[in-house]
Amino acid sequence: MTQNELILSSLEKASESGGDPTPLIYERLFREFPEMEELFVLDRDGGVRGSMLQHTFECILDMAGERRMAPAFISAERMQHDGYGVPEDTFHAFFEIVRDTVRDLLSDEWTEDMERAWTSLIAEIAHVSS
Repeated sequence: MTQNELILSSLEKASESGGDPTPLIYERLFREFPEMEELFVLDRDGGVRGSMLQHTFECILDMAGERRMAPAFISAERMQHDGYGVPEDTFHAFFEIVRDTVRDLLSDEWTEDMERAWTSLIAEIAHVSS
């Protein structure tokens, strides 16, 4: 399987096994970076979190595939988040948090190939947006 196929497969399996990963991803984010929770104080209905995660998934899929929009979008969002007071390492860690949550949801279905694909993709994302 290609990197794109491994990423897509892992995301599809995660959605089948756990439904909406949004609460799990943000629970992990706030556990690892408690200072980030205050940035979402006005997001009472979870709409901002959902939209942010949707954009993240779109960027992940685009980076694993054709790269039509993700490099420019990620760079712009990195600068936007800097304006919110989000450090660059925290911004990049969000992609790792998504991967780690997917890995947890897949449990025994997570493979070494998936790990390599995600690790490579996250490194590429960090390189593109820095």
